[in-house]
Amino acid sequence: MPEFHAATALLPQGWAADVRIRADAAGWITAVEPAAMPAAGARRLAGAVIPGIPNLHGHAFQRAMAGGAERRGPAGQDSFWTWRETMYRFTGLLSPEDAEAIAAMLYVELLEAGFTSVCEFHYLHHQPDGTPYADPAEMALRHLEAARATGIGITLLPSLYRHGGIFGKPAAPGQRRFLNDLDGFAAIVESCRRAAAGDAQAAVGLAPHSLRAVTPAMLLAVAAMDGPIHIHAAEQRREVEECLAAVHARPVEWLLDNAPVDARWCVIHATHMNAAEIEDLAASGAVAGLCPSTEASLGDGTFALPAYLGHGGRFGIGTDSHVGTAPREELRALEMSQRLSLQARAVATTEAQPHPGRLLLDAALAGGAQAGGRALGAIAPGRRCDLVDLDAEHPALVGRAGDALLDAWIFGPAGGAVRSVVCGAAPLVEAGRHHARPRIAQRFAQVMRRLLA
Repeated sequence: MPEFHAATALLPQGWAADVRIRADAAGWITAVEPAAMPAAGARRLAGAVIPGIPNLHGHAFQRAMAGGAERRGPAGQDSFWTWRETMYRFTGLLSPEDAEAIAAMLYVELLEAGFTSVCEFHYLHHQPDGTPYADPAEMALRHLEAARATGIGITLLPSLYRHGGIFGKPAAPGQRRFLNDLDGFAAIVESCRRAAAGDAQAAVGLAPHSLRAVTPAMLLAVAAMDGPIHIHAAEQRREVEECLAAVHARPVEWLLDNAPVDARWCVIHATHMNAAEIEDLAASGAVAGLCPSTEASLGDGTFALPAYLGHGGRFGIGTDSHVGTAPREELRALEMSQRLSLQARAVATTEAQPHPGRLLLDAALAGGAQAGGRALGAIAPGRRCDLVDLDAEHPALVGRAGDALLDAWIFGPAGGAVRSVVCGAAPLVEAGRHHARPRIAQRFAQVMRRLLA
């Protein structure tokens, strides 16, 4: 059975030295023993070992756009909404084979940075003219295959997308590949469930795209299904204004008043909330899915982190459009956005936890595990054996230990500090590189050259 020995490791009870970690053949941790001698044949993890970090939100195909939609538009008034039109044009180019190659490259990059699972919020369902593939779940299943090829854990989130605005406005031509009715959506979900059945590295949830894309009746129908539920809400001020005009309520307010929002739910972005929404979302037990690099890239705004944490709110991190692919980048951007907004330092801290790196990491581990519906986020029996070995001799980390090392990793110049990554007890990254990177990168490069020709 797989066995690992960590020089130091972050356990639920805190940092410990000489930690023996045993797993079964299916990749579940069976025993964790601090202050243990290395067993013969155990794989040595010589740095500071933390749990693998869940990525709770991403659209893999957008990895192929990252950095390529930055040029000023003709009108000189660029925004999320102009970026979205660029994204719609790009989606018309992608075949299932392209989508799989792009997803595999992304998942390699996520693993190399310390993410060991991803929630794939998938809405690119059909052929460019909107006609379903022979298997309507073809595109979703390509992401499952990419996850299996790279070894990353995945929660597939097929997205229900029917309309182009709140509530029930016609969809735009660029959205035709996304569109399903409830029956078509249910068929995709069921196909994904069959494909993931018995796979300890995979789960399936549900993603009503947003209040712009589904009706109230559709939202309640999805809520009656099994699995974690993810939805975009309140990402942009214009979205809030449109919701107020349509139903005289703000998006998060409307969700909380009209849908059974609880710990199964992950509300993506939730950027523009008022004080009542912040308090009520925190009280619901739902997770706020924060994607700071993308939210900065798209000019979304700044999440009200201190107020949300003050009410006991749960959150996790995602990479969304994948302009960033590293957990340290997302955690750093989250804290730095608060510092810029509030003109203060060490915002994500408490008297009991003065290190922002530790508080942010703990929240991302717990919130990401909850949102993904998988047993992740801790080095403990019954959890997935997902381990990230940080190089304690890296110039940014050398001489530091414990929570101070986490601060240095997140806030210092610590690129490349992830030395090895284990996912489901399988070693996937060694010396900072995924074992399948050359093959997957070559295929990705071929796709990109054709798409950009």
